[in-house]
Amino acid sequence: MTVPKTLDAPYQSPRIFGPTYRAASLGILLVVTLIAFEGMSIGAVMPAVSKDLDALDLYGMSLSVFLITGLFANVVAGLWADRRGHALPFLFGVGLFVVGMILAGVAGTKELFVVARAVQGFGGGGVVVAIYVMIARVYDPAARPKVFAVLSAAWVLPALIGPALGGLIAETVGWRWVFFGIVPLVVPAMLMLLPALRLREAPAPEDPAHGGTDGAAAVTADGEADGTPGGTANGTAGGPRSRPVAMTLAAAATAIGAGVLLYGVDRLHLAPVPGWIATAIGLVALAAGLPRLLPPRALAFGRGLPTTIMMRGVLSAAFFGVNSYIPLMLTEVRGYLVVEAGVALTTGALGWSTGAYLQTRRDFNRSLLVRLGVASVTTGILLTLLALVPGVPGWVTVPAWVVAGFGMGIGVTSVNITAMRQSPDAEQGANSAALQVVDTLGSALTIGFGGVLINVIGHDDIATGYTTIVALTAAIGVLGVVVAGRMRETS
Repeated sequence: MTVPKTLDAPYQSPRIFGPTYRAASLGILLVVTLIAFEGMSIGAVMPAVSKDLDALDLYGMSLSVFLITGLFANVVAGLWADRRGHALPFLFGVGLFVVGMILAGVAGTKELFVVARAVQGFGGGGVVVAIYVMIARVYDPAARPKVFAVLSAAWVLPALIGPALGGLIAETVGWRWVFFGIVPLVVPAMLMLLPALRLREAPAPEDPAHGGTDGAAAVTADGEADGTPGGTANGTAGGPRSRPVAMTLAAAATAIGAGVLLYGVDRLHLAPVPGWIATAIGLVALAAGLPRLLPPRALAFGRGLPTTIMMRGVLSAAFFGVNSYIPLMLTEVRGYLVVEAGVALTTGALGWSTGAYLQTRRDFNRSLLVRLGVASVTTGILLTLLALVPGVPGWVTVPAWVVAGFGMGIGVTSVNITAMRQSPDAEQGANSAALQVVDTLGSALTIGFGGVLINVIGHDDIATGYTTIVALTAAIGVLGVVVAGRMRETS
């Protein structure tokens, strides 16, 4: 009788919290949790920031500038990580994120606060992409799906407690400590990640079962299919590496165009001629850059993958365009405390998690699920208007936002899964990047235009401004319901 060789033993996937990966896993978990907490709590504390800094006219820009600068950082950090390794973009991103948090905490003017949010966006966008590449280079391929499951969990807790906790901090010790309180927690995360940051080898070729032709692309595919809320795709890292300059210029044109467009529209009522000039420049820059980051015919909702990609933007534009203004409506119109207004956003996370879980129970028709998701988001958006009806308690936004969150849970995840199914292995990275681009741009533009509406229409009448925001985002939702069927490929 012979003793079995070690090679004969069944392969067991390394435990991500075992001795080999424990420090890296805990560090990644903490970093993503901190970024997620900032992202989930900012909406709840913005009414307090607006009141303290007299920043109602820059309310939307304060929220959207984070997304716009993050979009550019996604592309640059991915290209940088491909060529120089993940350590430098990660460290640079963390440094910018910390600087942005400190600037936001000390901001004495609304202009400095907007600058701080832009710096945070550059840092946060770079960090998350670098983490995706880090996972590709540090973890065994069989362990990567487990890491992405952990990343999903890292978003759930901040989504559940972030708005309420941020509101509580703003009501007690002040909104500045929402930003200051995160900074010290970055130190232990950095210490735990030092071993992973020292690893600079290129990712090993990936097994076809995992999708993609290299580690970074495979991680992107797994991460997107996992449906992590708010996650940043690493499509830039897995995109066309032969055109880094073109990709960077296209991302810059898209980000700058979005920012200039919002600035111009916001100034139309103050200085019509400069406002129209800025608006035109922004539209030209968007038209030049955006098509290069998307599949052909995406902007025309071409059948199959192009519409699938665009549906991610439709869902995010409708949901986040209202999500950011619910606390403002509840505090300024209904007189709720900031911490109370944050509860409505928390319930949206509950609905999101429930929808994401239920869509895994069987293999549904994904285009029908996306249509149902957009319809649920649109219904939830319209139901929030009941909070403006005299005699109806503002708490009606709680069930309304559960319905909207449920729609995001089944819709966004189904879009991600469908996009990966429709993507050839060599294009999964680029298409993941496209998903992130339309997600970020859709959110940024509707949030920014919402700020314009509040400033122009509802500066002295928040209820009217909020109603207009709901009407426009609901129209986007109706468009999504109509075109969702085009996700199906032609026979």
